[in-house]
Formats: sequence, structure tokens, C-alpha cells
Amino acid sequence: MELHIGIEKGQREKIADGLSRLLADTYTLYLKTHNFHWNVTGPMFNTLHTMFEEHYLEMAPAVDQIAERIRALGVFAPGSYHQFTKLSSVKEADGVPNAEEMIASLLEGHETVIRTAREIFPAAEEAGDEASADLITQRLQLHEKTAWMLRSMLG
Repeated sequence: MELHIGIEKGQREKIADGLSRLLADTYTLYLKTHNFHWNVTGPMFNTLHTMFEEHYLEMAPAVDQIAERIRALGVFAPGSYHQFTKLSSVKEADGVPNAEEMIASLLEGHETVIRTAREIFPAAEEAGDEASADLITQRLQLHEKTAWMLRSMLG
């Protein structure tokens, strides 16, 4: 059935492509954060274990919201590790870094998500897609705040 939501098909597909990258970045960062939650050690264990849990718990529903927005635009959302690996700009962690390296790696991941969100925002704005623009703005605010907090921990 054809979509008639006031956004041209080409614009919807362009927005959905960008949101697919945002989804892949978010999911990869979610997995990395969960990994670090499980494997952090050292004097800041309790603080970081708790903080990482808060971060991945926030990203879990965000992944769903992004995927559902892609579907609302009439495009199938990526949903496999294979697809996410192709689409994501967030670097996966090799091995188990120390706590400070985990913080720096997560900071880099959040900043990557921020850059992806900024790159795709103009397509939503140009198409008058307020729902996608709002979702992107919400993700920007959250990831910028988290990046600030992680950066502050590094001094």
C-alpha cells in the first residue's frame, strides 16, 4: 500500500537511510556499553558499573524508537549484526580495556553518534519531517550530555 504522509518517497528513503545509520551506531554503542558494564574492574568499579548500566538502559528503547520511525517512513529497518557492521561508524572494542580506556572509548562512541545525527538532520528538516527531526534532536541532546559527563570523568 502506498504511503501518503506528505513526504516524497525519495525524501523518506533518504531520511530512512540516515536513520538506519543512526540505528546501527546506537545499537553498536549499546552493545559496547553493555560489554563494558559486564567487564569493568578497578577502584571505580561500582560507579562505572552503575553508570554504564544507566547508559545502555537508556539506549535500549531508543533503538526501538529509531527502528519504528524507519518503518513509519515505509522502509524496512536493518536488524542484523551483519547490517549494523556495514552501517555503523562506532568502533567495536577489542579485548577488555582498562576503566579509563573504556570511558574514552564510550566518549568516542557517543561523539560518533552525535556526528551521525547531525549529518542526517538536514534531510529530515528539508523534507518537513518534524517527527524524524524531533527524534534526532532528542538523541543529540542525550548523547551530547552523556559525552560531556564522560569527558568530565577524564579530566
